[in-house]
Amino acid sequence: MTAFHPAVDTPYGETPAATRARLAEVLGRARRRTAVLTDAVTDADLRAQHSPLMSPLVWDLAHIGNQEELWLIREVGRREPLRPDLDDLYDAFRHSRSSRPGLPILDPTQARAYAAAVRDHAMSVLDTTPLTGDPLVDRGFVFAMIAQHEQQHDETMLATHQLRSGEPVLTAPAPPRAGRVVADQVIVPGGPFVMGTDTDPWALDNEKPAHTVMVPTFAIDRYPVTNGRYAEFIDDGGYTRRELWSDRGWAHRAEAGLVAPQFWDRDADGSWWRTAFGVRAPIRENQPVVHVCCFEAEAFARWAGMRLPTEAEWEKAARFDPATGGSVAGPRYPWGDADPTADHANLAQRHLEPADIGAYPAGASALGVEQMVGDVWEWTSSGFTAYPEFAMFPYPEYSEVFFGGDYKMLRGGSFGTDPVAVRSTFRNWDHPIRRQIFSGFRLARDVD
Repeated sequence: MTAFHPAVDTPYGETPAATRARLAEVLGRARRRTAVLTDAVTDADLRAQHSPLMSPLVWDLAHIGNQEELWLIREVGRREPLRPDLDDLYDAFRHSRSSRPGLPILDPTQARAYAAAVRDHAMSVLDTTPLTGDPLVDRGFVFAMIAQHEQQHDETMLATHQLRSGEPVLTAPAPPRAGRVVADQVIVPGGPFVMGTDTDPWALDNEKPAHTVMVPTFAIDRYPVTNGRYAEFIDDGGYTRRELWSDRGWAHRAEAGLVAPQFWDRDADGSWWRTAFGVRAPIRENQPVVHVCCFEAEAFARWAGMRLPTEAEWEKAARFDPATGGSVAGPRYPWGDADPTADHANLAQRHLEPADIGAYPAGASALGVEQMVGDVWEWTSSGFTAYPEFAMFPYPEYSEVFFGGDYKMLRGGSFGTDPVAVRSTFRNWDHPIRRQIFSGFRLARDVD
């Protein structure tokens, strides 16, 4: 795959024509994934709300089209609106997810037609828009932003599929298995580290600017915590031992009735099973645990005598290069600047579950930390705050309005994340009680 060269004026060291082709590819890839997720179920399923935490799938579909219309057709293309009457219906900040089924939203046929019409116009805008000058279009930023937005909703729709009942409708090859590996820790040397980015043309506003942070020496797990290790925590009374939980975590554990990761259940013989997209199977001990909330991750960490990494620690473990000593920004991905391949990481809904730890040695960071991108989003101990000298762009509702709220940061992406929507600097956030997302964790500890 082509490498990313931040010193040049276009992504991946390309000519403007090649950048335009790459943008067309990532937009097309997102739409194909949207089609898979929405065509897999009946119209009734598309209209249904499978959980109050999630929108009906058909709302997501039309919302994807509306955002594309707002930014690519109206803002960039300066063309006449296609459906201005839809702007209020598909404004995520006006209508909570639980309220969306009661809105007069488009039916599946109408939503598909609308999204297709918007895409036709958007591709025309892409063909005729110079990718230089205005920061919104420079090096294709806004087109990449829309591709990332659609892929983020595709991951949300995948989570909705996980919550729906009924016969399985999604299939994918099993992820790779791995031989026996040692789940040890890696020492990350203390000192300055350049966090964030100034050079990635498709990075979103909360990833900027690059800035130097001091990170003391620490140790971090080489791999995410596995199902087998998490089962040991349960068997040792992890959900009943008050001393392992924060006050908020213990209260939530009791209120929500938490006894295991979401979608786990136990047979009479004591074995653990997990239901994924309608298929029930025994847990695979060497897979990263998934569908745990931040409070569960914190309790496990205390049980293990460790802690969750901070967001800065996570990024340093992913990007720090001993050859430069942290004096310059690290690579776009843990393994370097090359685009992810099937050898690097479990991404793009290629598989519908995490792979075994040790399955992606080619994806290791310079320090040897593995599977930091793909498989499971990883909880950190940090809240969502702006970087120093943060500048909102291009709208406050992407990041700015969430700063300082009740959120914990997640890093690294999951098996449900597309490569365009994740990188070593990418920042995700959610409430610490959430576990319908594809979330897991790895542990860290101080080193004297």
